[in-house]
Amino acid sequence: MKIKELLNSEKGKKRFMLGNEAAVRGVLEAGVSLAATYPGTPSSEIGDILFKVAKDANVYFEFSSNEKVAIEVAASAASTGLRTFSFMKHVGVNVAADSFMTSAYIGVEGSLLVLVADDPSTFSSQNEQDTRHFARQANIPLFEPSNPQEIKDFIHYAYDISDQFNIPVILRTTTRVSHMRGIVETDEYNKNTKTFGEFKDNGLHVPVPEAARVMHNNLVEKISNIRKISNESPLNKIIDNGADVGIIASGGAYNYVADVIKQNNLKINVLKIGFSHPYPEQLVKQFLEQNKEVLVVEEVDPINEIETLAIAGRYNINTIIHGKKDKTLPETFEYTPDIIFDALQKIISFEDNRHTPNEMSSIQLPSRPATLCSGCPHRASYYAAREAINSLNLDIESIHPSDIGCYTLGIAPPYKMANYLMSMGASVGTSCGFSKSTENQPIISFIGDSTFFHAGIPPLINAVHNKNKFTLVILDNRITAMTGGQTNPGIPIDGMGDDAPAISIEALVKSIGINFVKKVNPLDVKEMIEVYKDALNYDGVSVIIAKYPCNLINKQKIRERKYSIVVDNEKCVHCNICVDKLACPSINEIDGKITIDQVCNKCGVCTQVCPTGAISKKE
Repeated sequence: MKIKELLNSEKGKKRFMLGNEAAVRGVLEAGVSLAATYPGTPSSEIGDILFKVAKDANVYFEFSSNEKVAIEVAASAASTGLRTFSFMKHVGVNVAADSFMTSAYIGVEGSLLVLVADDPSTFSSQNEQDTRHFARQANIPLFEPSNPQEIKDFIHYAYDISDQFNIPVILRTTTRVSHMRGIVETDEYNKNTKTFGEFKDNGLHVPVPEAARVMHNNLVEKISNIRKISNESPLNKIIDNGADVGIIASGGAYNYVADVIKQNNLKINVLKIGFSHPYPEQLVKQFLEQNKEVLVVEEVDPINEIETLAIAGRYNINTIIHGKKDKTLPETFEYTPDIIFDALQKIISFEDNRHTPNEMSSIQLPSRPATLCSGCPHRASYYAAREAINSLNLDIESIHPSDIGCYTLGIAPPYKMANYLMSMGASVGTSCGFSKSTENQPIISFIGDSTFFHAGIPPLINAVHNKNKFTLVILDNRITAMTGGQTNPGIPIDGMGDDAPAISIEALVKSIGINFVKKVNPLDVKEMIEVYKDALNYDGVSVIIAKYPCNLINKQKIRERKYSIVVDNEKCVHCNICVDKLACPSINEIDGKITIDQVCNKCGVCTQVCPTGAISKKE
């Protein structure tokens, strides 16, 4: 669908929307005034769309330096009476947690919705953590839509709860829900007119102990009242099919349940949970009393299942409850209709009406490991690092803390330049630890420009103060690449698309007392290797800024290159350095000959690593 169509004001219009598009439409209909994020898949498209429509919608939007800042921007604006929005992926909540937890105590005078996109099966993440734990820990209401229409509709409902109780609320999606497409019927949308609010001090915005105790009591009372609403909410509903076996399902997992029931004509009762925290205790109690056996279906952790078991125990209900705890369902990864089918087969017997797979669909596809793009400047950075380390002829393993981004792919052979990773910015913090706990092991760590602004600066200050010794390579490819090419503080454009001051990484690094700072074009392999050698011999923290734009934003210049990369097989001695050590996906050995395919971005690195000049530029 065309992005500008999201601004269509017509009520009742039906459009085919991505889940993340429906989220944007929902917050626009709800009258949001301000939105802030740090990009993270599976929520990235929300920011990409807001970047394009914010001005026309009269909404202030920013790509904050990290999720904690995004929450702080949105929460403070909500305290002036505005309706605000923040969004992130599940691990982003870890970064935001310090301020997010306290935002529930302070509350809001306007309203604040935080959309969190969880990632079952870790398609683009380092873990599968479940945001519903945060909702319970922070005492923040949580809603779980299962399709694009519900995303849009639940946003309205969630804002109403936030308004009524002056409390932040969470909308939890998952990868499949964020990225599924469906028909969405729109409500009326009017361009936002509330640009500014007013902050009024009520004495309960600063949680010093005396005030925090009052705030906590107020929060407990709010949640108690909201719990009553969740029991009566239209977002939680029993679908009674006259059976004595039931399923409790929430979020995207409900879709698999609905598919299996429909495809196999099953008579099973369903309790669909859309308002999942506070958990609707009385409604669940009623459902348990109506069924002899109940299967709880949820992704990722057995949170609803544990609450359901507690309700059964509290009211002495003898219903048999199945789920993850009794191994009826797997404890990890996202679900599929087949997984739900197999789980139900353990509880009730029914005929298998699934389509028999044909011969072609049963063929096992080959695995395709992720790889850096052809012409990616990170590949040259890794190749040069490996060559520099090899030149030292060490009898001890080098250490390479890495970070969250495309460059994490440095873990793969032949580079093997990532062997420790924790979270955003941790490449620098863990290098501090390795510096103090190891002897004579060279440490080269890697971090991207956006990740450096996100969480790399505080640990780098720590490294200088504590006299560490390691080399940090800041891979400045001029964009937030892995999530689709969003801006960051190093780019001269802000979240509204306006000109903005670009923060100099070089000046910032020098300002904290680092004396070895070298900025280099990583595609100049010879110079890059020499800079690595100098950095490794430096007694202290050394920083290399490998600055060259990502292919995502360099497409025009790539098209303007009036040459091609060719191989002279007469000069080729089949040393295979280009294939085995550089490992560019555009270079292959076919029938004993080195070939370069048409996806080559003509970066020219291969021409520098070929020892015989067999690979060259041809005008």
